This record gives sequence, structure tokens and C-alpha cells, in this order.
Amino acid sequence: MKKNEFSFIGDIATLFSTIPHHGFEPIGDDCTLIELGDDALVMTTDMLVEDVHFLRAASSAEEVGEKSLLVNLSDVAAMGATPIATMLSIALPANAQEEWAEGFMRGYHEASHKAGVALVGGDTTSSRDRITINVVAIGRAPKSNIKRRRDARVGDAICVTGKLGRSSKGLVDIMFGDLNTIAARHHRVAQARITEGVWLGTRSEVHAMMDVSDGIASDIKHIMEMSKVGAEIDTQRVPTDYDLRYALSGGEDYELLLTVDGAHAERLCREFEAAHGTPLTIIGRITEPTSDDVCWMEGEKQVEMDIKGFTHF
Repeated sequence: MKKNEFSFIGDIATLFSTIPHHGFEPIGDDCTLIELGDDALVMTTDMLVEDVHFLRAASSAEEVGEKSLLVNLSDVAAMGATPIATMLSIALPANAQEEWAEGFMRGYHEASHKAGVALVGGDTTSSRDRITINVVAIGRAPKSNIKRRRDARVGDAICVTGKLGRSSKGLVDIMFGDLNTIAARHHRVAQARITEGVWLGTRSEVHAMMDVSDGIASDIKHIMEMSKVGAEIDTQRVPTDYDLRYALSGGEDYELLLTVDGAHAERLCREFEAAHGTPLTIIGRITEPTSDDVCWMEGEKQVEMDIKGFTHF
């Protein structure tokens, strides 16, 4: 039977579980981390492949450079940490080794400058016909601020920043040749909720957190599995300007998905919006585990939904 992406990752984690981790946390979160006194150093890596994560004909080199950085900084922010440095490796075919490469580095530099993140190493090589980009991002935070997927608690509210579905809708727009919509722009250049993630890291009411890279329907299952809990999501509360399926199953929104002490969730949402000008919306709650699937609701009514998040396999 063909493996899916997440079972493959699970097999890798099992295969390497017997090798000492030397202080690093094992596979399972947006980042691994190692403790440094009262602080933690967090590290993540992500890859972008031409014709999988971006289309050269639909994205400028500068946009690809910016996105390559921000999708990695999003993972750091989702741990409640401040990004401090990256390493960049890139494989370029002959037709992308001059003008395109220069544009890419301009975009990567501009985004790095805005985030205050140093480029401290990497590698370059050639490829046959497609561009492949790999970034390692490093962040730092007080250990008490680190948020993990495994810390959700029964009774927590499930919350999400911003609005969902724009990137998925943007990909559809691009595939139909409409490159100038707001959604298409959002898909080409990701956002990273860095300031918001660091702020949420300081809040003890926030228990589990991750970024939304593969769609709510997929990403909430990571929290369910790691925390050994169930989840109930009210589809009427999911913030989106587009069809609900874009919001639930579309990838690359890079908003933050978090669970919050149920007694303090509404207050936190108000304070978050006052601090950042971005909504934090309660979309459901953490429950006792009943199955591997999300319980989908429309208000008080449970509904059946054939919704699956994005997968690379």
C-alpha cells in the first residue's frame, strides 16, 4: 500500500528513535530544540521545489526568495521563538544561474532584513532542469515560552490567527492564469506571524501551537496525535473569505493554530487583536479522544465532511 507523507515521517522517527538525541528533542514539532541555560535554541528546515511549491512562470525570483525564507520563519514563530539566523542551500539549472539567482537573493535578503535574521551559511550546486531550495532556520526563546504540539488539554479552545483559505484559492487562480488577485499574491509570497508567535509564546494561557501549512483538517490532527486528545471544530466559525474547503483543506496559509485555556480564550482573543490588529478566532475545542478524526460541527449539529488536508505525497 502506498504510504502517505505523515506515515513516512512516522516511520523515519521510529527508525531513528534508538539513536541518542544528544539533548535535541525528537521529530514531532515545527522545530527541534536544544536547551541553552534558561533559553532554548530551535531549528527547522523546509524545502521548496520548482513545479511543486512554485511555478517560475507565475512567480518572480524575488517572490520565491521571500517565500523561501518566510515559510521557515513561520515554523520558528509557531514555537513561540524569535528567528535569529538561517542557512540556505540552492540547486540551480543553467537557465537560472544568473539573472534569476540574483533576483532570488534580492528577495531573500529583503525579507531577512525586515525580520532581522542573519544568513550564516549554506551551499550552492547545479541541477538538471528544476530549482530546489532548502532553508534551515534558527530561533531562540526562553524555555518557558516554547509552545509544542503535545501540550493541548481537554477543555482548551482551538483558535486560529487571521483568515484561512487565501493561499489555496490563490493557487487555483494562478492555475487558471489569473495572477493578479489578492489570493494569488498571497500564495506566491507567504507570511510569517513572527511578532504574533513571539507574543503568544509569552502567554501561559496558550498550551499547544503550530503553523497552518497543510490545512486545518490536516494540521489539527498533529495536535490531536501528539497531545492524545480529540478535537471539535465548528465550520461556521472558521474565518475565511472563500469557499470553506479552501480554508479547511488548502495548504500554505501560514497562520497560527493554537489551543488556549478555555476559561481565558475570549479575553486572549480580544487582547491579541488589540495588540496586533489581526483577529484571533475561536473555531472549536479540544475534547477527550474518541477517534482519529476531527468532529465537524455546524453550530450545535454534528455534520459529516469528507475533508482532508494537503499532503505532499
